Amino acid sequence: MTESVDALVVGAGPTGLACGIELQQRGVRCVLLDKGCVVNSLYHYPTNMSFFTTPELLEIGNIPMTSLNEKPNRTEALKYYRRVADHYRLDIRQYERVDNIGGEDMAFAVSSTDRHGCPHIYHAKKVVLATGYYDVPNLLNVPGENLPKVIHYYKEAHPYYNHDIAVIGAKNSAAIAALELFWTGARVTLIHRGPGIHNHVKYWIKPNIENRIKCGEIRAYFNSSLVEIQLDTIRISTPEGEVSLKNDFVFAMTGYQPDIPFLNETGITLEPETRRPRTDPQTLESERRGVYLAGVIVAGMHTNEIFIENGRFHGQLIGESIARRLSVCS
Repeated sequence: MTESVDALVVGAGPTGLACGIELQQRGVRCVLLDKGCVVNSLYHYPTNMSFFTTPELLEIGNIPMTSLNEKPNRTEALKYYRRVADHYRLDIRQYERVDNIGGEDMAFAVSSTDRHGCPHIYHAKKVVLATGYYDVPNLLNVPGENLPKVIHYYKEAHPYYNHDIAVIGAKNSAAIAALELFWTGARVTLIHRGPGIHNHVKYWIKPNIENRIKCGEIRAYFNSSLVEIQLDTIRISTPEGEVSLKNDFVFAMTGYQPDIPFLNETGITLEPETRRPRTDPQTLESERRGVYLAGVIVAGMHTNEIFIENGRFHGQLIGESIARRLSVCS
């Protein structure tokens, strides 16, 4: 199947939706593709998660977001972004993976594959990459990491009741997972290569996890690292020597990163140390002319610099630039 559009947006997360809205409002015909569902990364957040921000900072398209509490939860956010997509009647193709972006500015040929395995080709004048970073976990690079018991995305605690669980990491996601698993009746061990719970852990979470560790309810090994994952045990290196622990599941909460191979294949130039792509700060156009970057991928490895709260404004910069360029060429 072949189709022609003015702009193609890769990614239908909050930033991708914001880009689609801004383009549409400027008369630019666009299609959004996502290899998962709408706001796929938010869908994979923990089931009972609440955001660390207030509703108005998650809003896009000038549509108010309401919440029963001061901080919205995952369910409320999913409902809100579905409502935004419906309101603007965005053309979103879910479960369609982009395989290649060929061609050049004003004449791109984007090939994709949908969930049925059917190929598609989009002829687009401009391309926007809003692919986020949540789909590529940072690997532990230890033997046994490929075992089914190793999980890189924490969803909920119930399935792990009365099991021996290792949580790797000491930032927000690790602390939340460790606490919820403990509260649900799992025997939790937290392992972190640093000296303690990270200072950036939210103020209402940090003392809670530290108190659980202090009283021995959650076992913790700091300045330690995982050496090997086996079927029913794990081996860890500690300051006192190597330790073997009984283990049923490992939650590797070690963070995520942008899909760097995809960016490289697309021709996006990355700074060697920061993996930050080179973009025009006024338009967010990359060094590959006609390809724009939006959202957290603009920050490279410094994923804590851009969140929904500020990434949502990328759509306006990109929308203005694309609309201006297309009007000049028409």
